Amino acid sequence: MSAGCERLRDRHGARWTLPFRPPLCLACAVETLGDGGASLVRKKHALSRLRDALAWQALPVVQLLAPDERGCLCLIGTLFGMCHAVEDSDAQDQFAEVLVQLIVELKSEQYLRCILDESQKELCKATTRRGSLPTFTLLGKLADAVPGFADILVVEHSNLVDHLLVGLMYPNEGVKAAVCYLYGKLYSSPVGTEKLSAHFEERLCGLFLNTFGHAQTKELQVNCLGLLKELLKSDRFVSILMNNSKPEEESENSDLLEGENPLPLILKKLLLTRDEMLQAASSHCMAAVLVHSPSRYAPAFIHADVPEFLFECLMCNSEILIWSVYCSLLLLTEERLFFSKCHTVYGIESLVRSLQDVLQLNNMELHKQGLLLFTEIVKRTTRVARRVWDPRTWGCRKVQEFCICICFPGPADITVHHIASGFVPLGQPVEIKLFTNQGICIDAIDVLMKTVDCPVLEVVVEAVKAVAAFLRKDHLSSPPVPYENLQKLLEAVLKRCVDLSPPNSSNKHEGDLLLSMSQSRVSWKYGQLLFNTLESFRNACRLAVELQSDPMAQENAFTAPCSESKETLNNFSEFLLRICDSLCIPMVMNYLETSVSSSVMEVFISALNTLFAVVPNMRDKFSKKLASSCFIRLTLELKARFCSIQSNPALNQACSSFLCNLCLSLYSATEKERTSSQEEQEISELLQKSLPQLNYTVAESLLLLAENPEPLSLDQSLCNHQHCFILLLYFAYTLGDRFVPETELFLAIRNFLLLAQDHRDWPPPYVLRAVLYLLAVCQDKGKALDSRSLCTVKRILDNLPDLSLVYIHCPLLLKFFLHYPELMGRFGHQVLQLWFSWEGCNHVETEEAAFGTSDQLNNANPLLPILKSNSSILLILLDLVCSSSVEVSQKVLMALRTFLEKNEDVFVCDLLRNQFLQILQQLLVESSSASLQANRNLPILLSLLFLVQLRSKGMRELDSTDFKLLHQVSNLCGKCRPKDIDLLQPSLNFLYCSLHQTTPCSQQRAVAVLLSNVSLLELLQKVLECTWMWSFPSEPTYLSSEDALLSSGWLLAASLLIYQHRYNTEVHQTLSVDLRQVLNAIIFRNKKPVLLLVSIVQFLRAILRQNFSSLLVTVVQNTAQGTTQSQPSSLEDAALHPLTTQQVFSLVVSLQNLLVHIYLQKDLLLSQAVVACLETLLEYLYVRNQDVALHVASQPWHRFLLLTLLNGSQKSILQPEILRLMTLFLKYQSSNIISQKEIGQILQEVAEANLLELPEATSQALQLFLCQIQSSHCQVEPVQAQTIQTLLEHLPEQMSTCAKHQDIVCVGSVAIALPQ
Repeated sequence: MSAGCERLRDRHGARWTLPFRPPLCLACAVETLGDGGASLVRKKHALSRLRDALAWQALPVVQLLAPDERGCLCLIGTLFGMCHAVEDSDAQDQFAEVLVQLIVELKSEQYLRCILDESQKELCKATTRRGSLPTFTLLGKLADAVPGFADILVVEHSNLVDHLLVGLMYPNEGVKAAVCYLYGKLYSSPVGTEKLSAHFEERLCGLFLNTFGHAQTKELQVNCLGLLKELLKSDRFVSILMNNSKPEEESENSDLLEGENPLPLILKKLLLTRDEMLQAASSHCMAAVLVHSPSRYAPAFIHADVPEFLFECLMCNSEILIWSVYCSLLLLTEERLFFSKCHTVYGIESLVRSLQDVLQLNNMELHKQGLLLFTEIVKRTTRVARRVWDPRTWGCRKVQEFCICICFPGPADITVHHIASGFVPLGQPVEIKLFTNQGICIDAIDVLMKTVDCPVLEVVVEAVKAVAAFLRKDHLSSPPVPYENLQKLLEAVLKRCVDLSPPNSSNKHEGDLLLSMSQSRVSWKYGQLLFNTLESFRNACRLAVELQSDPMAQENAFTAPCSESKETLNNFSEFLLRICDSLCIPMVMNYLETSVSSSVMEVFISALNTLFAVVPNMRDKFSKKLASSCFIRLTLELKARFCSIQSNPALNQACSSFLCNLCLSLYSATEKERTSSQEEQEISELLQKSLPQLNYTVAESLLLLAENPEPLSLDQSLCNHQHCFILLLYFAYTLGDRFVPETELFLAIRNFLLLAQDHRDWPPPYVLRAVLYLLAVCQDKGKALDSRSLCTVKRILDNLPDLSLVYIHCPLLLKFFLHYPELMGRFGHQVLQLWFSWEGCNHVETEEAAFGTSDQLNNANPLLPILKSNSSILLILLDLVCSSSVEVSQKVLMALRTFLEKNEDVFVCDLLRNQFLQILQQLLVESSSASLQANRNLPILLSLLFLVQLRSKGMRELDSTDFKLLHQVSNLCGKCRPKDIDLLQPSLNFLYCSLHQTTPCSQQRAVAVLLSNVSLLELLQKVLECTWMWSFPSEPTYLSSEDALLSSGWLLAASLLIYQHRYNTEVHQTLSVDLRQVLNAIIFRNKKPVLLLVSIVQFLRAILRQNFSSLLVTVVQNTAQGTTQSQPSSLEDAALHPLTTQQVFSLVVSLQNLLVHIYLQKDLLLSQAVVACLETLLEYLYVRNQDVALHVASQPWHRFLLLTLLNGSQKSILQPEILRLMTLFLKYQSSNIISQKEIGQILQEVAEANLLELPEATSQALQLFLCQIQSSHCQVEPVQAQTIQTLLEHLPEQMSTCAKHQDIVCVGSVAIALPQ
């Protein structure tokens, strides 16, 4: 063979030789193929070489063959004949392949027509259709390889189409497969589709469906699907295939029989196969049918139960199949029948499982398509309009037609652009829930949470949209409701939206167009995400509100009775409020810094409006938080920007409804004391009527307030708009949102009032209330009201039946009325009475403080600075004490007491004394003893009287008013019992201060007044006796009210005792005191408070100074058995009588212990009292028995006492108590207590101290100490003596500037004078 080829090649020449190995002679190959005597093997070899030549060197082959047209036709005929002559299918395929390659390379229609002519002849002479299989196969391959071949076949050789129909009827699936393939190529051409349209309708349709329905081999099924794919591109062919070419009225009938629609059954049959490619192609074809008209064709597929099998196909691993099933199901959701037959209930679990598996794949388009299907399924129970984000309008627009393009057999090229068309009716029976068990519901939540965390923004957008559709009562009302899972889901959505917020693009380069376009696209996508996120939050709020009417959803029914579950509606509702405050509102505010979208703000405002009903018991606090965060201003700005000229009605309605609910909630929160439901109804009607039309800017609204209505106009819209805007300003200003400058607002409100006066059109009380408040708030920022404006305000207020109708419990309003004398004189009494009678005012102020109002509103007692600036208001307050109720009087007195305690620089004592005297006289005249004890205002009045007396600094002559007060208070005390502590404590304090803070002349008269009051002394006797009868608390340092009264009783008794002796005042009633009980109280203490012990010590000191001999006090000393003690048993005791030596030593030790206890607690006042008692005791002992006195003074434990005190103080030597103790030891020559060396050290330290900075008590004690050193003839060095003299010369100069009076201080509730 090789040798023969060599000879032939030499004969044909070198130009026919192609550079192959071995070399190929093209002419030899052609001759071999046409040689009838050549064997099939040689021909197949030559064919193989020719195929390689066409594949690798097609140009040289064409250049050799093209000039010889006759040779080409001969070669084509040879190859065509070989295709039909050989029996071997592989050989047929090789000959057909080479023939197609040759035709393609020659590029001549002449040869195509030749093939078609030969094919026509072959088909006509074929004895059986099986013999025509090579022809159909060859034509199919040519149609696939040669562009325009199908057009030539249909136009010029249309008779071949008839042979195709015959081939479809031949009972050989190979032939049918080839015919279907060729048909598919013919119908892929527009010309073929047009020419063969009638052919399909009249002859091919039924035959094709029958062939497709009975196909057994995969080859025939695939080619049928290919033909079907081409047919489904035409609306006409789809209508024919679905047998739905009837009039539209008939086609809308959904009760179609399965037999009338064979195509759904055929495609359903393919879904039952295990071949994923066939399943994917079948679902593609379903989508291709449905995309033309879901409403027309979906019922046939649904009646054939195709959705069930589509859902079953989701449990696979093929991305192509899952995608195609998603597309088909998505189109089926457009038909109501899909839901009414509950296919979603059957398939939701499969869909959720599929989404779980799909999330493991890195196919974001598949993620989006699955989420889109999930979203459409869960939005099923109501008739809704699907909304799609429009980048041109930043809003919602009607959607366009669903379009889908299928390229078979490459399903991966499918692209689906699903947009719902118009209003789509969805309907699943309400009683049938989509999620039949909680497990599926929780799995769905997990899927949504995972997709929300996806890094691709487009997927997150679809995921959040699915969350918004999922958060509905229809899906989540079956107990137990997974509240915790819903919280996690919603929190994840909001946080994801915050994380994906685009950075601020303010620094972008203006010339960078690509960057600008990229940022614009990102901003648009984020706007889409934000819209869906807010819709999710709004749906969650609506869900919480809807579940409130479902008792089963209130609390998890499966929670153990004794346990506390977090799965409750209340917790979920509170979570919504918290997350709105922490995430939702900041997220939107951040978004508003860069752009504003009407649709986004509509959903946001609507969500906030729904939150009012989520947690009703927190509605007031929520409304205050919103108002204080400037949401009234924000909503008005939105209305002015987007809702003017009747645009954006949805946003206008949302904003108006939100403002109405916000204002009504603020009204109920701030006007809790007003129970007028009629007023609330009027405000509600005003807001509902006026807010939708109130779409002005702030400047326009201020001009609106000054607009003058037409004189004869009956239209109240202008007045309603004015009143509505004033209410909005009022509620905003009460919570600190002052979005209108105070100066401009003050002028606008004043002009509004003047216009109202001119037209005699007085605003209703709730509007006037707001007007007064706004004037009060702006008072400090603007000019004062002129006389005309004040007259207008007075005239309007005079026309009111009751000032309380316009009263607001606000410090600014109080200041406004008290600022103008015209208003204070006319309305000051009423306003102050309302101020103190307003119940719950402290509660209101506390709440306002929690929401961040101004410092002036947060003031604990805002009346105090007003009183300080205008003391004449005190007269009105004191008048209120007499004329008002008990509650109001008590509040007035409390305010006065606070004012006096905090404002010591305001001198109003003389003014108050006269008023107090009148009030006290009136109370005492009108009340009996029993009613006095029940009067709750009297203790406060007496406390004020005591504070006024305490404020009197220095020594003051008592006038007639003072003595009348002294007389009235002493008489009041005489009517009381020791148990009337509230009355007696301030009364005894007042009497005590009156005795100590006056001149000796007045003091003598005061003592006479008190000692002449027998009932007062009888009461004082009872109080002193209660010291031994009342029990004391376990903690001795605690001073109860009873202890305070006893302390004041002992202090007053001690003062009366001293001053009676000093002035030798006549006594009408004596006091009896048991000395043994007094000493035991000090010696044993018995858990008595320190202040009470010191008071008893003060009394003991007073009686010691009088040697136990007084006209006022009778000292007795009873034994333990209650009998009077007998005469002293020793000479020492006789000298010390009524004291005994043992009592003296015990008393000294107890005083030392008490001094250490008090001194270590840094209570210098009480420590001075104890030291003074020690001094008096030693003086008493020295007079009675010098030996005992010196013995007591020289006891070694005194040194230990002194060292203890020195170690307990930082500047120990310069403390008056220590100096007085050292003076005492020097006086009684106790050298073992303080030595000469220590005296020197003390003098050195005193010399280094700054004497000008020493307190008066310290200077006095130091002077006594230095004088005692000189008088006791202590052996001091000359330098020390000079130092003492120098110090004494400077001390009198300093002390000469000090006033000679006793200061009164309060220890707890007890007034006590500094001891001297």
